[in-house]
Amino acid sequence: MFSRLSRKIRPTAWWAAALAASLTLALGCATAQPKSYEAIKAQRAAAPTAGAKDKPSALPEAKVPDRLSLRQAVGLALAHSPDQDMALARIRQSEALVDQALAAFWPVLRAQGAYQRGDAPSAYLFSTIDQRTLGNNVNFNQPGTFQNFEAGLQAQWNLYRGGRDLLRRRMAATGLEISRLDRQSVENALVASVIQAFYNGLAARDFADIAAQSQKTVEAQLRSMRLRYEAGGALKADVLSLEVRLAQAQEDRVRAENQHRLALAALANLMGADPDSQFALEQGDAPQAKTPAAYRDGLALALELRPELKMARRQVERAAMAVDQARAGYLPSLDAQGKVYLDAPTPGQFESENTNWIAGLVLNWDLFTGLSTDAQVRAAAAGLERMLAADRKTTRQVQLEVKSAYLNLTAAQARCRVSQASLASADQSLTLVQRQFDGGAATVTRYLEAELDLTRARQRAAAARYDKAKATADIARSLGLWARREEVRHAR
Repeated sequence: MFSRLSRKIRPTAWWAAALAASLTLALGCATAQPKSYEAIKAQRAAAPTAGAKDKPSALPEAKVPDRLSLRQAVGLALAHSPDQDMALARIRQSEALVDQALAAFWPVLRAQGAYQRGDAPSAYLFSTIDQRTLGNNVNFNQPGTFQNFEAGLQAQWNLYRGGRDLLRRRMAATGLEISRLDRQSVENALVASVIQAFYNGLAARDFADIAAQSQKTVEAQLRSMRLRYEAGGALKADVLSLEVRLAQAQEDRVRAENQHRLALAALANLMGADPDSQFALEQGDAPQAKTPAAYRDGLALALELRPELKMARRQVERAAMAVDQARAGYLPSLDAQGKVYLDAPTPGQFESENTNWIAGLVLNWDLFTGLSTDAQVRAAAAGLERMLAADRKTTRQVQLEVKSAYLNLTAAQARCRVSQASLASADQSLTLVQRQFDGGAATVTRYLEAELDLTRARQRAAAARYDKAKATADIARSLGLWARREEVRHAR
């Protein structure tokens, strides 16, 4: 009964195998075709990549509201910035490498098929024995032509490789931690950049308002001076001086408005939005970070929190594992192997009762490889030295950034106090000179000097105010406070 059933199934199985092979070849040819940039973009848009395990992939472009606050700008940048997408992609790559390293602890199972035809006596003997078709009167010197079809399953399981697979898994887990720390580093720098760009936009807007106010003031004085000149109470030179000052004020306004547009475009770019987006900035609702007042306390916090330092330390650990992995090349490897297969002169003659199997252990030990293992050990040791040097460099760089941030804040606070005092003096000076000029006691040159002093004082006060806010945010960046604190797993 089993034989009759097997004879019924054999033709169907043969055609099914042929169809599967044809489909596999067709799929391989299709996937090997080159793809254009436009085709890749269209494919990814139709089927977006699944996000990393800790967060889905960000949207491709941000939609900026008409009135934008600093907190909204930071949120949009974290959700839509291409830098964030690249960091998430690196995390997904590291997760895949961890899974790839874990695969080394599982057995490998392969389906195999083979076809042979020839007249080699040894091959004839072995194939016909496995087919259970060896005759009694075979001439082993001239056995004739044979044909053999083989199908089966082969399994292999590594039992020992000198600890290389375990080290590879630990290195992959450390690489995943490094990728997550890299994302924190990107977030820390991105938030600081958005804050800088936002305050640059506010400062440029204030500069444009100051320039417009200065232009209106000069225009009013020019109209008054022209009336006085027409009445014979002023000189032509005074009118010309005011016209020159008006042209300068107009130029300052055009320059300030252009800087404002550039600042908004730069901010939109950081948020992952179209640089042509139209929006206005709103003050207030700014993210806050509690920073130590003293430099030494801030430095201690930075050495603890900065993602770059943690990354450098994990890279040192991974480099040390790479040295151990290279040294494991001196050790042998042991594999368990097994094979179950069928042989027959034609595919239609496969019989389950003629199943063959082989199982055993294979020990491999490289006794001489041209000193390549020694070279790998030396290369890994040099890589460890490089990572140690990079760790020292990163530590000094972080210390310098913290020092610079605190010094910049101190300078910005001092400039803020000085500029406020200068603004009050310039405003009072222009008021007095205005009265003298209207009464004829001051020349137009003196008036223009006082008006220009007030304009410059307003600009310095605005710049100092925003520089102070930017310096405060930069301290938080130098301490690593803008990175969102999420769990960083490290499998030991």
